[in-house]
Amino acid sequence: MSVLTRTVGQLADLLHPLFGTTAVAAAIVLFTVLVRLLVHPLSRAAARGQRARAQLQPQIAELRKRYARQPEKLRAAVLELHTDAKVSPLSGLLPSLLQLPAFFLLYRLFSGGGDELLSHRLFAAPLDGHWADALAGDGVFGPAGLVYVGLFLVVAAVATFSYVRARRTAVDDSTVARVLPLMSFLTLGTVAVVPLAVALYVTTSAAWTAVERALLRS
Repeated sequence: MSVLTRTVGQLADLLHPLFGTTAVAAAIVLFTVLVRLLVHPLSRAAARGQRARAQLQPQIAELRKRYARQPEKLRAAVLELHTDAKVSPLSGLLPSLLQLPAFFLLYRLFSGGGDELLSHRLFAAPLDGHWADALAGDGVFGPAGLVYVGLFLVVAAVATFSYVRARRTAVDDSTVARVLPLMSFLTLGTVAVVPLAVALYVTTSAAWTAVERALLRS
């Protein structure tokens, strides 16, 4: 925990001349960007895997027809197809899994684990505060509430962009393919319940993911 505290603190010191009292918030955004840069090679590999899986869809469709009443043989045939093509169905999960430690460390840090950072704010909202605190204070459109409104708008815009693009580039029209893009909107719920510092991390990471996928899969 102390390593993360020092890292965010040092980044905040570097950014203070530019951002003043919001330097810690800016440091969290920069920290998120650094984390995403570290996992970017895996994201590129995941994008290549996605393209490879898309190319296998016609063959998978044929296997589904052939083994429509034999689910065990279908699973084995699909697994063999992925193995022969050297494509892992789980490769796209690795970038997300590697971000989880940073998410949980920030959550613990701004839930009481880093006293020297807890007093900082993003405009009128404390970084260790929650949306419920803002609602209990001056309400949705109070000074702190407006900070969350801004985050919600950013997350909603990113989720909508991700949803539209995912539906446009979907390789099949199965129920999973229709529902999975809606998962982007779950980020709104995360932002609503985690400390503001963690919400900044989640929002920045979601925006990065949307832009990164658009660039890698264009």
